[in-house]
Amino acid sequence: MRMSYSEGSTSHRREKLGKKHFGHLWENGVGCPIGTVPILRVTKVDLLRLKSLGGDNSNPRGSWNNTYEPMLSGNDHHFAVTRTKREPKIYNGAAMRVAIFTPPVEPYQISSTRLHIQIGSEFIQAGWTAGGQQCYHSRCPDGAGMILVRADMAPGIPLDPQNIKAIDIAIYKDQSSGNWGLYVSNEEIGFWPASRFKESSGTGVEWGGEVYSPLSSPSPPMGNGRFPVGNPHYDSYIRDISITDENYNADNTVKNTESYTDNGHGYKVRDSTETWWKVGHLIVYGGPGKI
Repeated sequence: MRMSYSEGSTSHRREKLGKKHFGHLWENGVGCPIGTVPILRVTKVDLLRLKSLGGDNSNPRGSWNNTYEPMLSGNDHHFAVTRTKREPKIYNGAAMRVAIFTPPVEPYQISSTRLHIQIGSEFIQAGWTAGGQQCYHSRCPDGAGMILVRADMAPGIPLDPQNIKAIDIAIYKDQSSGNWGLYVSNEEIGFWPASRFKESSGTGVEWGGEVYSPLSSPSPPMGNGRFPVGNPHYDSYIRDISITDENYNADNTVKNTESYTDNGHGYKVRDSTETWWKVGHLIVYGGPGKI
């Protein structure tokens, strides 16, 4: 399972990513030298995989594409998400704490859990991904336009769910520059320049799972591979979701949401703004797939 990005109180025992340093994620215990940033090494095998996939069907997308727009070719993406309702609103950021899992995937399959901010016809995503060989991590053909700012953390870095049970992820637009920053454990990892986007503010936000599989193969598991029962001790969960509104005020309740899954036989999602676990707005989701 890898930390991913793309463009286009439980009693769980968990180790949070360090708030100041991420060196423990590296073999050398430090990361890259000061003044440098990690760069994903692209091998010949990676290039051949990209070529063999062809087109952009496996690239990440939002659930709104499934709901309101025709699919590129069949129903090869599936979603179980909670998302803001389709009404005129401006979003300048969003956040979540997400549990990490390693769902089994076959070659060319993808199973991810992500925070997705729609910016007009474009979008930003960040979360974790199992599988993924095309426009995930830093492999987008156009470079995705993200500028890294840390020497010890980057999208694509492996995360071990045995040691790291959950991570805090946020995307915020800077009020002065208009750039969109990616934050992990309250530390800025990098940013997308405002010039990268046609519109200046977000038009929708969603939190949840997305899977992809070629139409010739049954879809992979999502989250922990089980249907949610409404208990974060058992379920794949996203908690403490929030949005930043048009006035740059934080909304930690996020009541203007709806749940969406395109196929309830393979994946389900539930959410609640009030639970006795006291974990903020809670989303539980997942499923075995095989559709």
